[in-house]
Amino acid sequence: MEHNFGFFEEDTLGELHDRHLWRRMFSYIRPQAKGMIIAILLALIVIATGLVLPHLVRIAIDRFIMDDSITRTARLVGLQQMTAIFIVMVIMGFIASFFQTTILEWTSQNIMHRVRQHLFSHLLKQDLAFFNKTPTGKLVTRLSNDIQNMNEMFTSVIVTLFNDGVQFVAILVILMTVNWRLALMMLALVPLIILNLVVFSRMARKVFRAIRTQLAIINSFLQESLAGVALIRHFLREDDAVARFRQENQDYTQKNLQQIKIFAIFVPFIEVLSAVAIALIIWYGGGQVLKLHMTFGDLTAFIFYMRLFFKPVREISEKYSIIQSAMASAERIFELLDRAPAITDGNERGVSLQGEICFSEVHFAYQEPEWILAGFNLNIQAGETIAIVGATGSGKTTIINLLERLYSPQHGTISIDGNMLHDFDLRWLRQQIGMVIQDVLLIPGSLRENICLGEAISDEALGTILAKAQLTEVASRLPAGIDTVIGEGGWEFSTGQKQLLALARVLVRDPRILILDEATANIDSMTEMLVERAVRATIRSRTSILIAHRLSTIRDADRIVVLDQGRIAEQGSYQELMRQGGIFRDLVAQQQLKAPVPGKGFAVNSLPVC
Repeated sequence: MEHNFGFFEEDTLGELHDRHLWRRMFSYIRPQAKGMIIAILLALIVIATGLVLPHLVRIAIDRFIMDDSITRTARLVGLQQMTAIFIVMVIMGFIASFFQTTILEWTSQNIMHRVRQHLFSHLLKQDLAFFNKTPTGKLVTRLSNDIQNMNEMFTSVIVTLFNDGVQFVAILVILMTVNWRLALMMLALVPLIILNLVVFSRMARKVFRAIRTQLAIINSFLQESLAGVALIRHFLREDDAVARFRQENQDYTQKNLQQIKIFAIFVPFIEVLSAVAIALIIWYGGGQVLKLHMTFGDLTAFIFYMRLFFKPVREISEKYSIIQSAMASAERIFELLDRAPAITDGNERGVSLQGEICFSEVHFAYQEPEWILAGFNLNIQAGETIAIVGATGSGKTTIINLLERLYSPQHGTISIDGNMLHDFDLRWLRQQIGMVIQDVLLIPGSLRENICLGEAISDEALGTILAKAQLTEVASRLPAGIDTVIGEGGWEFSTGQKQLLALARVLVRDPRILILDEATANIDSMTEMLVERAVRATIRSRTSILIAHRLSTIRDADRIVVLDQGRIAEQGSYQELMRQGGIFRDLVAQQQLKAPVPGKGFAVNSLPVC
């Protein structure tokens, strides 16, 4: 089964070195260094209290259990003291561990907040081509699963690795002081441990990355399937969807089973080494005790410390799944963060736009060499209203996308008032362009919030805008007027009312350039009249581009531009184009043939394929 995952399909091994990843991750830790330092200091307390306990057992055995030179009462008192100190150490370790965990979680959440914010902001800077090639499910995986994996790294791995490293060295020193010969015997096992870790890491790294890739595939498929469930049902593709998901799910299960097999080999091997070490201690250490070269307390403490010696290795094996998952996630996140936006920002802003637009020899293709626009030339005068019509795929929407700099042309130039489009600050440029499209997105919140979209505007000015947008009556019928909270997706509003709301948004921003793309499609004739009134009020004194509008709106345009295969085939006023008898008149004739008989339904006075 083939998948097109665009940017993410080049997911090969060995792109980024672990050291580089660690350095990148630690760059996010620096602002939270204070919290991490406190957590590490508390970790040292936890380690110290843990290492004292075997020593207390050693003292209790040698001085108060095995030593017959002191009285029974003194031995009991000594044991009570050792027990009390033992309990105090345990409580101290518990308190330090509690505060360490709390501070570490708080610090980690702040770090992840910064990573998540940085990644989301970076995604919004990418061009539309990136989003067209990249499944949404994969991007959601980056922002959710992958960042959560990195969070696990900060909360349960970094400090754990520090703890284990310090504890490993400290125990080694203690073992050497207790019995250096026995300690050297234990060190002979270290090369086997290191070899096991190296082999395990190489095997696990590949499997964990495969798991992450497969999870992203499943997320993408679920996103697409759930979003298009109506389409799946309409074309009776439920069985195909279930079969494909079964295959993807099976692949994901198999990759997880590979992970389990690797751990099933690695973890028991560490336990075997630990058991061998204990057996060697009992054999050699027991002989040392019998020869009086070592006390029984020393032997007992040595066994305790030896168990602690293998604890870091066991924890590394247990945490390795988190480490590898986090490293794979970090690779993906930083790979995405390193992707430079194809649309670069300019510095030009603050100029007073007149609205003169010029397309000069523009060539554009979503995938070369399939050119959507080929040598496209168009001059729009400031304040002019033009309508752009043409068959599907002729390049109408592409022209709008290029003007908003959602894409950049491969060849040619686009300018406004003589200034190259790429010289403008992107945010400022898009503030100068108002856009009304057929599918209007409504956000959770009140009608006021949906119109203003964060812009500060007085009630008086908003009332004027509502009147121009033909929304006064609509707002008055709502329970709380303009402050009524609308439902998800704005189900209370008809398609036409949503178009009026979109026009009101444009009036709030008061842009110099206005674009209306399919704004009067799929609405009844009564609402069409309201929309047309609002459109006339909105386009006044602005440079306006109308895409595929109803015939009455196109009649009012100063100029109609007819596209054919990425070039202008005809242009002129409505009357001029009708007299020419070319493509435009053919489109009008087709539309009139498709119009329903009067009295049998609404007359659809729109260009059918524009």
